[in-house]
Amino acid sequence: MKTRSLLYGFMAEFGSPDALKECVRLARVEGYRRVDAYTPFPVEGLAEDLGIHRSPIPLIVLIGGIAGLLAGAAMQYYSAVFDYPMNIGGRPVNSWPSFVMVTFELTVLFAGLSGAIGMLVVNGLPRPHHPLFNVARFERATQDGFFFCIEAADPNFDPEKTWRFLEDLKPEGLYAVQDFA
Repeated sequence: MKTRSLLYGFMAEFGSPDALKECVRLARVEGYRRVDAYTPFPVEGLAEDLGIHRSPIPLIVLIGGIAGLLAGAAMQYYSAVFDYPMNIGGRPVNSWPSFVMVTFELTVLFAGLSGAIGMLVVNGLPRPHHPLFNVARFERATQDGFFFCIEAADPNFDPEKTWRFLEDLKPEGLYAVQDFA
């Protein structure tokens, strides 16, 4: 079986979060949009510099919660009013206070499950292998390395121009990332 190598992008390694933030700022000024940064700890303001906007996860959780609320209420209403109505002490068969506990539990269940599944889908998980793992130094991203990657899929990506741009930033390391297909 033959494997072919495709260029995923270029990755630069920096020694500090400030150098990484400066790189991200300059890349945005140059017009690069398909970029990402990898750090061993959260860096204040990096997400905004990268242009990462609000996540759709809260909306997914809200929709899941509303679906759970409606499912719980509808299920109990159907069973109490249509499927098996019981007249106990002259009380109405569709008494909402008796529906509260199950409706609440299904709201929490649906919201939690939709949040977990939505997070996996939005993040593109599970992805057992990412092209950046082909660079040996990338393991430092979880310890003390600060990495910045410009993807080849970026509309402004030109191999020579992008490489020179990253070289001019004086990174500690500069790597061509290959995606083996």
